[in-house]
Amino acid sequence: MWNDIFLKFNIYMEYKKYPLEWLDLLITVTLNPSNTDVSVITQEQADHIESRLREEILRLQSFIKGQVFSINKENEIDLLIKQYHASLIALLDQTIRNQEQITSEIKLIQDLNKSLLTNIDELLSFLETRFSKYISLDERVPVTYLEVTKHEFKVKTDRLQKCISHDPVVKLLIKKLTHFVTASTYPYELTFRVVLYLRELINGLEEIDWIRSNREDFSQLEQLLIYMNFNSKKFMNILTDRLANEVNCYEHTVERMDKLLYFYKAYNQLHRKPDTKLNPKYRDLDTVINNWFSQEIVYLEKKLRLTVIPLQGSTATTSRNGTKTIQKILCVLSTDQMALILRATDDLRIIHAKSLTEVFRTMAPHLSTPYKEDISHEAMRSKAYNPEERVRQIAIETLERIIQRIREY
Repeated sequence: MWNDIFLKFNIYMEYKKYPLEWLDLLITVTLNPSNTDVSVITQEQADHIESRLREEILRLQSFIKGQVFSINKENEIDLLIKQYHASLIALLDQTIRNQEQITSEIKLIQDLNKSLLTNIDELLSFLETRFSKYISLDERVPVTYLEVTKHEFKVKTDRLQKCISHDPVVKLLIKKLTHFVTASTYPYELTFRVVLYLRELINGLEEIDWIRSNREDFSQLEQLLIYMNFNSKKFMNILTDRLANEVNCYEHTVERMDKLLYFYKAYNQLHRKPDTKLNPKYRDLDTVINNWFSQEIVYLEKKLRLTVIPLQGSTATTSRNGTKTIQKILCVLSTDQMALILRATDDLRIIHAKSLTEVFRTMAPHLSTPYKEDISHEAMRSKAYNPEERVRQIAIETLERIIQRIREY
């Protein structure tokens, strides 16, 4: 009996009426205990199915990509991907029903069904990752699909746990992923959007080089979570605490400001994935972190302003011996940074003077820095030319902050 069925199966698969024909027939007929006596399947036949299954999954991925690229209309692509997605979920459900009817004695068939579940899940992941824009992400995931996904995530989470360090962010992620794969109820709706987010997050974690620990500003893990808009309140607190500790390592306020601005620039230069968020009901990660940066910068600016009092002493314009004293303005920029900005304003004729030297001669007496009360106009003139790259960067960042503040008025 089995030989006849297997022969018909081989003949039938040669005349595919739709791309999933072979997979569909295998699940709904060949390995379905309701239609076939699966106990008579031999090891050789199981090996043949296993080998063909892997080839079929790879062929289907290539075939689907070819179909999508041959279609010009978005609505047709949308329909095609939705059809594939719905059909694969139906086959996934049927595979699980088949598995439930198999006794533990028929290990050969159980292993075949497990392989089927893994391969179908891989094909679904391919669709959801490559063509996510065509899948209804806000639909609730089917129960069987969720169980298969949770098993997949558990295997990967267990593998990631071996990389665990004392990093509180790593522990937070493992805790969240473990809760997802073990919980029976959730405080949020389990949609395809949730599953896709976690799958991409886990895939990103697997690509991290955990051995490499050197970091100038943000670690690989932090960069991934910022890219994924991982707007967990705990992660935000961990990140801002880490940045604050590194900034506060410096003794002088100017050094702290310099380090803070460096982190601010580095943070905003990181990549982001559009329309992605861990918790759709909470503020974006960027909103919270940028607000933290803004508040810290304002705080340090106020501290810097206060340091002008001991530098200037009395506010009187006349000294004891009758000579006039010049009131100074404290600037948190260094002499060479101020010189570079003044040079640019002179070049653009924003300010007018007989020469650039005259600009420095007029303004230098009225300026001071946290480290230097009296600035020589000759020093400013010499530092205005051939500035270092770091000086240019800080000057540019300062002007960008001024532009941003003006936009907020």
